[in-house]
Amino acid sequence: QVQLVESGGGLVQPGGSLRLSCTASGSIRSINTMGWYRKAPGKQRELVAAIASGGSANYADSMKDRFTISRDNAINTVYLQMNSLKPEDTAVYYCNAEILPRTVWHLNNYWGQGSQVTVAS
Repeated sequence: QVQLVESGGGLVQPGGSLRLSCTASGSIRSINTMGWYRKAPGKQRELVAAIASGGSANYADSMKDRFTISRDNAINTVYLQMNSLKPEDTAVYYCNAEILPRTVWHLNNYWGQGSQVTVAS
């Protein structure tokens, strides 16, 4: 069984920084794209950033100058470094990964449990 476990959310003041981590574990053959999404109250879930297995990344326009996504393939972990946080960044952040498990021969889409990020003074 494959699962994604997130860590690193919390409360931060405007202008502050946080780093989210997400580690995939279980019977994994390979991992393709990993990414982060967020859902704020009253809004639809949106893509924050995604990173391919080779390291190429893409970002939502509103976050590309403040957020950095990275991954460590050796430990199946993706990170999201968030700087210059604003109150409008407050949301639940979800890790996502396209994983090929050892038990089947097709990619499956997996989600983390969600991490609350609150930006407030």
